[in-house]
Amino acid sequence: MKRNQPKGGSRKSPAEKIKSEKIKSEKPVKAEKPATPAKRKSSPMAALPAQPPKKDKLVRDSFTLPREDFELIAALKDRALDFKRPTKKSELLRAGLQVLASLDQAKLRTALDALRPLKAGRPKN
Repeated sequence: MKRNQPKGGSRKSPAEKIKSEKIKSEKPVKAEKPATPAKRKSSPMAALPAQPPKKDKLVRDSFTLPREDFELIAALKDRALDFKRPTKKSELLRAGLQVLASLDQAKLRTALDALRPLKAGRPKN
């Protein structure tokens, strides 16, 4: 007749037994230290590992444009194709922002004053 284990005792499944035996048998491996550091005559930048460029966080937004400005975007995309550079609307917008940022205060004000004011909100179709 077999004896029953006490109620509070824990039973391990065969998989758990194997896993616990592996853990007990594995010993941590210590990293070996080099005896003396080697001197390098290369630049400090060469010693750094190559890291991938940091990705910019992108922000999605929507806005309203007059039809003339939307057609202007299409015309600029066609001009970019003339020198074999396919361009997206967002690239044109970003390039335009860079050009505007390079203007002095007076020229920026003149460019902004030349725009026709728009109503806020979504257009009614």
